Amino acid sequence: MLVNFKEMMHEAKQKKYAVPQFNINNLEWTKYILEECQKLNIPVILGVSEGAVRYMGGYHIVVALVESLIKDLRITIPVCLHLDHGTFEGCFKAVDAGFSSVMIDASREELNKNIEITKKVVEYAHPKGVSVEAEIGHIGGVEDDISGKLFYARVDECKTLYNETNIDSIAPALGSVHGPYKGEPKLDFKTMREIDEALEIPLVLHGGSGIPDYQIKEAISCGIAKINVNTDLQIVWSKAVREFLNSDSKVYDPRKIIGSGENAIKTKIEELVYIFGTKSMK
Repeated sequence: MLVNFKEMMHEAKQKKYAVPQFNINNLEWTKYILEECQKLNIPVILGVSEGAVRYMGGYHIVVALVESLIKDLRITIPVCLHLDHGTFEGCFKAVDAGFSSVMIDASREELNKNIEITKKVVEYAHPKGVSVEAEIGHIGGVEDDISGKLFYARVDECKTLYNETNIDSIAPALGSVHGPYKGEPKLDFKTMREIDEALEIPLVLHGGSGIPDYQIKEAISCGIAKINVNTDLQIVWSKAVREFLNSDSKVYDPRKIIGSGENAIKTKIEELVYIFGTKSMK
């Protein structure tokens, strides 16, 4: 059974660790992520961009895929299925299809318009038990359908967005970017901490791939309770698959080709959740 992110993220905020959001792209990635998080016994948020929804065949197919894997793999950990960077229309479609969480990204709009759009999504999602994440400021870089320049969030605007919409989490743009970083990231920890102190809800860090470990840990101490990862898994998977193909020019079975990146993905997940504090070192 899918759950929304409220309980898992509030616990993470209280205990100072981060729940991972790993974006899924196909059946294999979903299976690998669920299996590894089950093995590690940690909650997980499966992020799905609207581009990935189209690639995988539609909102209902994504929900059916995830729910079937949870059943057949006997997954017992909390699993949240979350629309990542959703449009207004996309959020409604995701809720209707059975997603347990959505992110409405109206961050390109002026604050009042962001509030208006976000509030309508919250009013539609909450009665159905679906959690809602919103963004303020704008996270830079390029990933899937998302691209743009970085605009930093302000504490007062974060407070206004929260108070006016009743969102469940907020992703303030504070220096992270989508996709690979050029140089070392420079996160605004001071503002991050001020936002955390001003709001009751958990904070979300987008663009978690490529941020140095010490900055990840500092961000968690400043209130980050969810970290989104996509590029990191794509990089290690593609490297492993490329090496496999280069080692065997006659291979043609797509199961072997796609599956050659399984261990790389699972190894990276384990590495990241220890850094995030989701899983403690024994």
